[in-house]
Amino acid sequence: MKHLQDLLKKEKYRKINFKVSKTQHLLIKATINGVSGNFILDTGASNSCVGFESIELFNLKAGKSKTKASGAGATGMFTQLAKNNSLKIGRWKTESFQLIIFDMTHVNEALLQHKAKPVHGIIGADILLQGKAIIDYYNHCLYLK
Repeated sequence: MKHLQDLLKKEKYRKINFKVSKTQHLLIKATINGVSGNFILDTGASNSCVGFESIELFNLKAGKSKTKASGAGATGMFTQLAKNNSLKIGRWKTESFQLIIFDMTHVNEALLQHKAKPVHGIIGADILLQGKAIIDYYNHCLYLK
């Protein structure tokens, strides 16, 4: 695997370590608008999102959204949209990033039932695609370009 790290470094990828929770979720730290938080790295989530309770924490300007959120165990959930945010994961960053805001209570309750820590949100495929992500599951590393 050392060859992979060397190759990706030459290609200007940034290495970001993640942890695996008791529930087998990939956990990563990210900074939104200068504020650090804990997130699930979710390749199955189409958009990155945070819970309503994190609007003030991350200094988000929540606006209207016509999108209804769906996820494991829930469908048709009301959402809001926050545009023009900065996102930093490790040394990788992007500006003018948009977030879906929705009720993450069911996600965090499920984590707590398994004695896992709650999260502020989810990093989804929007960021993984933008960053040309490569996930090294064995070494618990995410690479973003």
